[in-house]
Amino acid sequence: MRVLVTGATGFVGRALCQDLGRRGWQVSAAVRNQARLPEGCQPRIVGDIGPNTNWTAALEGVDAVAHLAARVHVMRERAEDPLASFRQTNVEGTLQLARAAARAGVGRFVFLSSVKALGDASPDGPLTDASPPHPEDPYGISKCEAEAGLREIANQLQLEVVLLPPPLVYGPGVKGNFLSLLRLIERGVPLPLAAIANRRSLLYLGNLVDAVDLCLSHDGAAGRTFLIRDGEDLSTPALVRRLAAALGRRAPLFPLPEGVLRLAAGCIGRRAAAQRLLGSLTVDDRRIRSELDWQPPFTVDQGLAETAIWWRECIS
Repeated sequence: MRVLVTGATGFVGRALCQDLGRRGWQVSAAVRNQARLPEGCQPRIVGDIGPNTNWTAALEGVDAVAHLAARVHVMRERAEDPLASFRQTNVEGTLQLARAAARAGVGRFVFLSSVKALGDASPDGPLTDASPPHPEDPYGISKCEAEAGLREIANQLQLEVVLLPPPLVYGPGVKGNFLSLLRLIERGVPLPLAAIANRRSLLYLGNLVDAVDLCLSHDGAAGRTFLIRDGEDLSTPALVRRLAAALGRRAPLFPLPEGVLRLAAGCIGRRAAAQRLLGSLTVDDRRIRSELDWQPPFTVDQGLAETAIWWRECIS
């Protein structure tokens, strides 16, 4: 089987290419320009991904597409119209690729979306694929719109679409807030999170890659949306404690009331960051477990241990 992976040089894409190669797939990577790729992965240069990308050569002979490339969270947004910028890549670029894939006779299209397409919180219990979407930022809105567009294309054209909106993904090579948390724990910086009683779903990189591989080939995945998680939801302080244990450190936790933390975050313009630390966001993964018989190959503790090993190697 031949698969084209977009976003192949990224955190998830590189791991996916390596995994697919080990499983016997012939892997091609859609890249902007020449780049270092995992051994055996063939580059197919497409330039920037957007509404005018020419995918003809990249899709030649391809049986399936794993579309991971996206405009992701921008910490210091400089675009005059952030939503328009997200839409250009995440919506128009995605739908351009899907239409081209259908014309090229590609059978399966797996789209790595985001739980943010559904929302940033789950105050009433785990989110499901039937939950009404309430995206709250330009990134989440763009992913939600891309999902809707892909469903329309799947209904109109000969293309089997699978949607995967993961929660927070972590593992070797992780960046963003999870990497910041690793640094804080390593340095022993006191964290006022001991009293937080939230629940968060997490997804280890190895579990995500395994689920993508399954969705590329399983007959029962066609036309489905699958929420995925490690299988154990953690509170923020529990995550800190387990990550600290994996690093061989003491958890630098002390309690402050949640209201005080939210007020302080609001005063410095960090309400969204506070929500990620203090709020609950869980997902229901029963569909992929029951319909595809999927079980995550790694536990939370195994995933955190592998992440810790990588981090210690980075700083040694």
